[in-house]
Amino acid sequence: MSKVLVIGAGGVGSVAVHKMAMNADIFSDITLASRTLSKCDAIAESVKARTGVAIKTVQIDADDVAATTALIKSVGPKLVVNLALPYQDLAIMDACLVAGVHYMDTANYEPRDEAHFEYSWQWAYQDRFKDAGLMALLGSGFDPGVTSVFATYLKKHYLDRIDTLDILDCNGGDHGQHFATNFNPEINIREVTAPARHWENGAWVTTPALSHKQSFDFEAVGPKNMYLMYHEELESLARHLPEIKRIRFWMTFGDAYLKHLEVLQNVGMTRIDPVIYNGQEIIPLQFLKAVLPEPSTLGATTKGKTNIGDIATGIAKDGSARTYYIYNICDHEEAFAETGNQAVSYTTGVPAMIGAAMILTGAWGGAGVFNMEQMDPDPYMDMLNKHGLPWSVKELQGPLAF
Repeated sequence: MSKVLVIGAGGVGSVAVHKMAMNADIFSDITLASRTLSKCDAIAESVKARTGVAIKTVQIDADDVAATTALIKSVGPKLVVNLALPYQDLAIMDACLVAGVHYMDTANYEPRDEAHFEYSWQWAYQDRFKDAGLMALLGSGFDPGVTSVFATYLKKHYLDRIDTLDILDCNGGDHGQHFATNFNPEINIREVTAPARHWENGAWVTTPALSHKQSFDFEAVGPKNMYLMYHEELESLARHLPEIKRIRFWMTFGDAYLKHLEVLQNVGMTRIDPVIYNGQEIIPLQFLKAVLPEPSTLGATTKGKTNIGDIATGIAKDGSARTYYIYNICDHEEAFAETGNQAVSYTTGVPAMIGAAMILTGAWGGAGVFNMEQMDPDPYMDMLNKHGLPWSVKELQGPLAF
């Protein structure tokens, strides 16, 4: 039984603390912190109503390393679970080092003033965490997170060698809005509009954003258009599984979403550089975020399912060439009934809880900075099945045709 401090009170933070409260044998004491205390209090009320567990809440500006360090020391957790914005990763890692506690997050660091994200900033903390005898686990969401564990599970149990890996992320849900994002609009739009990159034959291949489209028939969702994108797990998988010749990430988008996004880009609303309005400096994308629906409010109206998984081709245990598809299907309405949040938040918040459980129970350990694919996949996969994200594996007739 362990104390945990969760920083971040969006949809993912809400799901994570709900699921932590449902596992009181692991999470004996939960504190939820955010810049906006009212969000923490609302989540705490829901957790109490749904589970009977009381969690503590506190206000914190996670950009303030000294204040965050003081909070960590005051709470005395074994682990800090960072579910705040990716901009704040390094500040929270710094605070964990000073306070002497383990660290975990679900998305890698990116600077506020540049739509660019990579692991180099966090990997640079390796020696500091190792020398302190502390663990920093990066990317325990779904993608990144579960998708990397899926790959290592296939490598451990099905394939001696993975040659190609495709990660397919499909959200078949409908929230009834003309335009809304299913997670933080600022992060979502920065991610979607960035140039696409994939790993092939030891090098990065860069292409314009949303320029490569393919159709795929997703179980429980149906045929969807998906687009080649860059996602941070490609970088860590290329580093830790260097045998893989090609790694790609695909995400589905509807035509209406893309048309709205094109218009917003054309009129400058997705810019991240400051502009002067009425004598005041504003960031257009941050203003857009303020007028779009809050993702955590979409759960009540969202219907449909998500389907996220990996397709891996390689050499099987018997020496033959095989292709396997490992995936999870999550229902938006079922996720909302359990936690008050839609499936996009659920599929990140549940893995955040499981990653934290891996550290707190000692199933995963070590001193330094780690990515998910460096860990034993089996205990994590077992918890996915038990806590709301069951997965399936099936063999395909052959590799993807594209």
